[in-house]
Amino acid sequence: MKKGCAERFWEIDAFRGIAIIMMIVYHGFFDLNYFKIKEIPIDSLPWWLLARSTATIFIFLVGISLAISYSRVKDKSDKNLWKKYFFRGLKIFGYGLLITGMTYFFLKEGTVVFGILHFIGVAVILGYFALKYKLYNPVLAGLIIGFGLFLNSLQAEYNWLLWLGIRSGSFYSVDYFPLFPWLGVMLLGLWAGSIFFKDGRRIYRERKDSLISRPLSFLGRNSLLIYLLHQPILILIIWLL
Repeated sequence: MKKGCAERFWEIDAFRGIAIIMMIVYHGFFDLNYFKIKEIPIDSLPWWLLARSTATIFIFLVGISLAISYSRVKDKSDKNLWKKYFFRGLKIFGYGLLITGMTYFFLKEGTVVFGILHFIGVAVILGYFALKYKLYNPVLAGLIIGFGLFLNSLQAEYNWLLWLGIRSGSFYSVDYFPLFPWLGVMLLGLWAGSIFFKDGRRIYRERKDSLISRPLSFLGRNSLLIYLLHQPILILIIWLL
């Protein structure tokens, strides 16, 4: 880790940067199809895999980052440490509400009700309570993922429980990430972070970043801003073309 950059690991930012590129590619083609510029089988298996693998990387890295953050402050005499993660999650959830408002006014259908930012906000808050149970998190993650797959197969008359993973047959959103099964992915990240970045430090030998990894790391460091701005920019480009 370079001096003055003690708060970040370039490899985590680089992996997040890869996910950013995957996200932009997917959303670019999604927008072309959604606005009927070009017919693209966006629901086909390859595109579905791209979307899910992108989200998996993002959410897994949320868990790793949360574990690293906690390992650096857990020994401090702050009895209200949970407030740090509560307000951090609340802030991210607030960005999710911003996305909800934007999609409600600008999309014909598919308003984002519980998208990835809503999920990450809640997951950061809930994840705090799992931080101490390092070895149990993979087991809990497996249970949550399995239960989530079961819930996703159910249909309800209303959408009051869609944040858990139970929705009506008529529900449609362009961005939907319920707590089940995705909380399990975040818990796997928590476990990986506690193992590979024990006490906030690498357990493996560091390799220097390269000309390829540096721009990826830049994207990763600014992932939230890019997430909030990339869709308006993509839509503007499509409109201009």
